[in-house]
Amino acid sequence: MASTLRTPPRFVPTLTTVLEIPAEPVPVAEAVRPTGAPVSQPPPPDPANAVALPPSVSLTPAEIVSLEEQLLHRVLQRVDLSLEERLSDAVSAAVQHQLDEMVPRLRGEIEAVLRALVIESMAAELCENTGENTGSTPTSGA
Repeated sequence: MASTLRTPPRFVPTLTTVLEIPAEPVPVAEAVRPTGAPVSQPPPPDPANAVALPPSVSLTPAEIVSLEEQLLHRVLQRVDLSLEERLSDAVSAAVQHQLDEMVPRLRGEIEAVLRALVIESMAAELCENTGENTGSTPTSGA
């Protein structure tokens, strides 16, 4: 039975270290508040300030899930920034390529239709003109 772990292709980025989001330090004024005073919760840490953990640090499963969610959130934010523009560029390029391929065929079809129409019109005109000259003679009504 083959192992399910494989080495990814060289162009696929791999996670080699785990990032730890540092807790923001509590200001000294808040740390020495008298008892009974409300203590405000610090804001959530900014993911931009994340630092890499050494490989020897072990994390709980909950911490790992939290880190994975934060990473996924940041990646999706980056994707959202350029997704619409890149999709628009890709669709525009595909449509332009199809138009470039279609123009010569359309010209050929239009030329064939016009050629057939002119031939039919000329034939009808010639039939009408030659039929009038040979088929009947003017009569005098005196």
